[in-house]
Amino acid sequence: MSIHRLNHAVLYVRNVERSVAFYRDVLGFQPIAGMQLRGAAFLRAAGSTNDHDLGLFELGEAAGASPAGRSTVGLYHLAWEVDTLADLQSLAGALAEAGALVGASDHSTTKSLYGHDPDGLEFEIAWIVPADRLDQAAVDGRTSIRPLDLAKEIARYGADTHGGLGISRAALPVG
Repeated sequence: MSIHRLNHAVLYVRNVERSVAFYRDVLGFQPIAGMQLRGAAFLRAAGSTNDHDLGLFELGEAAGASPAGRSTVGLYHLAWEVDTLADLQSLAGALAEAGALVGASDHSTTKSLYGHDPDGLEFEIAWIVPADRLDQAAVDGRTSIRPLDLAKEIARYGADTHGGLGISRAALPVG
């Protein structure tokens, strides 16, 4: 038996309505009708057939920021995939407009944006280079992180090229 993928994530937030608005308006998640609980919301990513991809549970405005990674262990970030570099470019604009874009990195095999939600929780949005488009330089460079030049990557791969699923493993060594 093996685990195949993450089914959903659940986050504690200060204000569930504010967080729903962010995930809906900036990242395109849709609230699930009929799945409301007091102080909670469940959302589905655009195009997902999952029951829900994100659960949000309200703690209240007095809740402190997560010290994970600074003084405690804990989750660093979640990473979601997009289908095309055009999608990544669109989200880069939406995140920048919302003041939520905090970084953009080229990991050779993935092209990623980093953002913070209204509570400062970090997430990544990645386009995965398809396995048939990987070259040895990308495979060798996957442990390095460089600034993302999204225009250059769109020129290289095409804005509407469908990304790989998960990490494109065909050309990556296992172990």
